[in-house]
Amino acid sequence: MLSKKTRVVMLAAVAVLMMSGCATDVKRLGIEEIKDLSGNWNDTDSRLVSDEMIKDSLSGAWIDRHEQKNNNKAPAVIVGNVRNLSHEHINTRAFIADLERAYVNSGRIDVVASKAERDGIREERADMDLNASEESRKEMGKETGADYMLIGSINSIIDASGGEQIRFYQVDLTLVSILDNRKVWTGQKKLKKDVKEAKFR
Repeated sequence: MLSKKTRVVMLAAVAVLMMSGCATDVKRLGIEEIKDLSGNWNDTDSRLVSDEMIKDSLSGAWIDRHEQKNNNKAPAVIVGNVRNLSHEHINTRAFIADLERAYVNSGRIDVVASKAERDGIREERADMDLNASEESRKEMGKETGADYMLIGSINSIIDASGGEQIRFYQVDLTLVSILDNRKVWTGQKKLKKDVKEAKFR
């Protein structure tokens, strides 16, 4: 028969072992490092697709036509809604931010702030109109209007058998002239992933 003190010591030791077994192990990864755990759409897919599609967009004839008609002035683009029509939750805001970044970093496009962003900036400008000095005050009515809006969708198809899935993603983007609704560029990017021993939902 174990004494009460011995039982307490043994229980404490078991508790310590259990806690150490449940400890979280964290390893920092490089931002560019690819680690696909689930096979779902992830940050690498978002970055690579946005970079490739914007590069394709910038190689289109629409940008040369715009510059010829506008004395070599860069086109102003607003990134609109990208609908998630896939089978899984996809953070389209992150994808939209990647698209904006790729356009801005190209140096050939002026990217216009979104409606939500503009509302915040207008509030600041209105406050500035009352409180900022004359030299630093920014006037109303000087905003750059967008020439084009980029819109699109993300779709997916799942083909599953046994412990294996083929996950197919298709991203479609369209650049539309705000003046007359002309589609000046359309792009498409496809991804296919082979996921083995997936836990299907």
